[in-house]
Amino acid sequence: MNTKEKGKIKTKFLEDISKFLKRGTNRSFSRKEISHALSVRKSDYHLFKEALNELSKSKKIIRIKGGKYVVGASLRITQGIIQITRKGFAFVTDERTGEDIFVSQQNLNTALDGDMVEIQLFAVSRGKSKEGQVSRIISRANIEFVGTYHKSEYYGFVVPDNPKIYRDFLVTDSNAMNAKEGQKVVVELRKWEALQLNPEGRIIEIIGFPDEPGVDISSVVKGFGLPLKFSSKVENEASKIRMILSHEEIDKRLDLREKIVFTIDPEKAKDFDDAVSLDLLESGNYQLGVHIADVSHFVPKNSLVDKEAMERGTSIYLVDRVIPMLPEHLSNELCSLQPFQDRLTFSCMMEINPEGEVKRYEIKKSIINSKRRYNYAEVQAIIDNANSNDLNSEIINKMHHLSRILRRNRFQQGSIDFDTPEVKFKLNEHGFPTKIIPVQRLQSMEMIEEFMLLANKTVTKHIIKMHSKGRAYPFIYRVHEKPDSEKLQKFQTVLNALGYQIKMTKTVTPGAFQSVMDQIKGSKDEILVKEVALRTMMKASYSPKNIGHFGLAFGDYTHFTSPIRRYPDLIVHRLLKEYESPINHKRQKDLKKVLKKICDLASQRERTALDAERQSIKVKQVEWISQHLGDEFEGIISGVASFGIFVETIPYLIEGMVSVTDLMDDYYIYEEKTYSMIGRDSGQTFRLGDSVRVKVIKVDREQNRVDFILVKDENQLEENFADETRFQSGTE
Repeated sequence: MNTKEKGKIKTKFLEDISKFLKRGTNRSFSRKEISHALSVRKSDYHLFKEALNELSKSKKIIRIKGGKYVVGASLRITQGIIQITRKGFAFVTDERTGEDIFVSQQNLNTALDGDMVEIQLFAVSRGKSKEGQVSRIISRANIEFVGTYHKSEYYGFVVPDNPKIYRDFLVTDSNAMNAKEGQKVVVELRKWEALQLNPEGRIIEIIGFPDEPGVDISSVVKGFGLPLKFSSKVENEASKIRMILSHEEIDKRLDLREKIVFTIDPEKAKDFDDAVSLDLLESGNYQLGVHIADVSHFVPKNSLVDKEAMERGTSIYLVDRVIPMLPEHLSNELCSLQPFQDRLTFSCMMEINPEGEVKRYEIKKSIINSKRRYNYAEVQAIIDNANSNDLNSEIINKMHHLSRILRRNRFQQGSIDFDTPEVKFKLNEHGFPTKIIPVQRLQSMEMIEEFMLLANKTVTKHIIKMHSKGRAYPFIYRVHEKPDSEKLQKFQTVLNALGYQIKMTKTVTPGAFQSVMDQIKGSKDEILVKEVALRTMMKASYSPKNIGHFGLAFGDYTHFTSPIRRYPDLIVHRLLKEYESPINHKRQKDLKKVLKKICDLASQRERTALDAERQSIKVKQVEWISQHLGDEFEGIISGVASFGIFVETIPYLIEGMVSVTDLMDDYYIYEEKTYSMIGRDSGQTFRLGDSVRVKVIKVDREQNRVDFILVKDENQLEENFADETRFQSGTE
């Protein structure tokens, strides 16, 4: 076939493909489906592929997720989950292309955060991102919301706690349950006909007045739709589960009951799902044992307890309570590695050379008997005291030495150190926070962290070795994508605004991020930069596809070490057991579908849990500072916007705002490029990262908002002015 004939055939393919896809508007087709429909001969298939690629490249047809093709008109209507921002606009991710579609507030059409919606796309201007409007609410994510009830002269209304729920709910007296002004309530959405009107609601539960004990955190629990109790059926099933240590069961396991094994956990922990051991071998290598509670032995697949655990996904740690994934009989008793009790475990035994490399390992079902329950402070005291007379001091010091080697190696290989400050609370008998205590990061905590990371990594490598006809067995991976270019650019802008001449490239590596962390370590900007860097990162999640973990700089990673509190870990244990024998192709295919569902649900539940935990901390921070009206605090400028300056108090990590209207000494101009507020006449500059002193002037507990004013310190003003002069002149 000569060139001319090839050209004719290809031209015909270009026409036929376009016509075929236009006839199938609102449908997508794979390459194979199109070739069959056009009866493409094997000898012409390469020309058909060329035509398809040419049409796709010129955007006459569009290749979407899954490798299917559509004409552009098919993409004008799509659907997805809407995510509303605190500023009122929203985004919907197009399920077919993965692109974000912008939706302005006036185009929301009664959609609420998390709803599944249908989107009508607008015509796209060249170079602009996609924009659309909500044409239909397919399904509501929630119809129950927590808020504060208020009564006006003519009607009642509920102001939602969640700022993403951007409208108040009108409540008639007959639907108010006799709620009182200022009470926290749960309101049910009954009707919302148009964006121009307010939604109508019915109060279905009165939580109580904000000052009553427990109401604040109960509002968080209700607001996130968290389960407070297990059903009687689940509790009943769990209560019947027994610890039966038969000879047959013990013979199937590695018997480590004589080995010195112990747990190291927070002081107030009640469930102990990991224990450690260490031996020094004759070769000079270490044998590190990480022993994890064998929860899968007690929780049968598809049992009521299993289904409930999957639905919850994770335990949730709020300021004043824990919402467990498993009933207490399991989490605090049978599966908890209590001292001096025989317990069923899964052990990852790793032989590690003095350089910190795992030379060999075995992963086995086991049985242990913990010889001691340590908390982190007790272990730290042993590490700090060379003359400690603790029976396990020699082992603990060897563990500490090994953990420092592992930690050094991990950071040298590009792992990012994102340890940010945290706070905990001392509560009185009414649940009121009497003290905010900065959490001290101990080397004993880092030691256990390193051992758990290594076990997780080793288990993943073990699974990856298992293949069937060249295909890896289905598995759950803990993955973390690298930051997208837009977030990287924002991070770069913040660094430049702080005066750091650091270049972040699009092909960023974990090592590049760690280099930034090293440069800011010990500086006044350290906390701020770490927080911004964390926001720059994508969120880690669970996936059946192994794309690696960017933050840890691990190519292969999973979660194996916390099956009492994380459902994916429980599934990893089940897979380890199942893969002790080969599985057929059909089983692999079935597992892939199941694991995708588990990963998606677990990732979603984890995000909800983290949001709830952060909200419970914020509620208590605001509650605490409400007793400090008029008091002054040291802080750091954590954000600058046209309407004011955000300040985070140190060390309490409470963020509040200084309104631009309260900067009375000058007319201040916001400079977006440098995240600065600059006085027009004085040149006085307040810049991101600056240290300031603030006074608390107002606390709104209903909205969890704190207002500050700046306390002027002449020395500080001169120092800031000098800093700004150096910054503008380029000498710093």
